[in-house]
Amino acid sequence: MLDRRTHLDLSAMALLALLCLLWGLQQVSIKLANEGVSPVMQAGIRSIGATALLWIWMTLRGQKLLERDKSLIPGLIAGTLFAVEFLCIYWGLSYTTASRSIIFIYTAPFVVALGAQLFLPHEKLRLLQAMGLGCAFLGIVIAFADGWTLASPTMLYGDLLALAGAVLWGATTVLVKATVLARISPAKTLFYQLAVSALALVPASILMGEPGITMLSPLVVGCLLFQTVIVAFASYLAWFWLVAHYPAARLASFTFLTPLFGLAAGGIILSEPITPLLLAALALVAAGIWLVNRPGETKC
Repeated sequence: MLDRRTHLDLSAMALLALLCLLWGLQQVSIKLANEGVSPVMQAGIRSIGATALLWIWMTLRGQKLLERDKSLIPGLIAGTLFAVEFLCIYWGLSYTTASRSIIFIYTAPFVVALGAQLFLPHEKLRLLQAMGLGCAFLGIVIAFADGWTLASPTMLYGDLLALAGAVLWGATTVLVKATVLARISPAKTLFYQLAVSALALVPASILMGEPGITMLSPLVVGCLLFQTVIVAFASYLAWFWLVAHYPAARLASFTFLTPLFGLAAGGIILSEPITPLLLAALALVAAGIWLVNRPGETKC
């Protein structure tokens, strides 16, 4: 039986911070790898590689994939949501900037919070916690204020794709918590998502007329390996373990750190400017996280 907890402890918060750092770096790696591999093809390659790694990992640990645990239907649904989510995110980055895209992607915690109110009766948010989410979101808006400008039609298209990805991400998190997927191995939950996306994204890239692989420089290969091994395999496995053990809305609130790490990575790796707005945003995000995970609460 799974050990479910009502608050984020120190180890969970440390793991979440590391995951947010990796996911922030992922935005930079996608942009760098775009020089040699088209976006949706990138997403497909990483899902194929991560699926193979996860299958090997589960086999070595003796974990079964074909057990009759009533997870097939919700697993396939979660996999479909996951595939379309990353098609939207990767494709959207072809039309809009990373800074604009990420602010839409990280509206996902609000989808989770809304879904928790409707489908997870034991994970209700108090008013103070809702204010914390709002505070953190304000921090994200400030961090990307320079990019929050009137969009061209093409950029707006990318923004809408990123927003669609956020909705699908939030829906997937709630689905995992509200169905039998919360009671099976996190590795099997992840396998459903990676396997379905592995089957879907490469054909989708071809049907979309993407050029596919045009150049495999060491940098491009390194970015693909990072996305496949570190992000899609290791970090997602850790994420679904957290989803199975901790409240979904509180986990989602912590992901507001990701765009801040992404902005910092852009400044260091891509030489993008880091302004005082980042410090103000970081303070707001930290305050929001404290409010959402305030010690002494008795309710989820």
